[in-house]
Amino acid sequence: MAQVTIYLDDDTMVRLREAARAAGVSMSAWLAGLVREKTTDAWPPSVAALAGAWPDLPDPESLRDADAT
Repeated sequence: MAQVTIYLDDDTMVRLREAARAAGVSMSAWLAGLVREKTTDAWPPSVAALAGAWPDLPDPESLRDADAT
């Protein structure tokens, strides 16, 4: 497993410690989760579930046609 050294100002360190404590994980695990979240290439399930939620939203073809005019 790789190790990384980071430098944080005191306020950021306090915020990191509190966030990790609130999540019930170590600071290392909290930071690793943040990196995974910020570097994912897939939409979260909550966003994917919105597909089709707006029945009056134009389809991609009509949007492309509108752009052509």
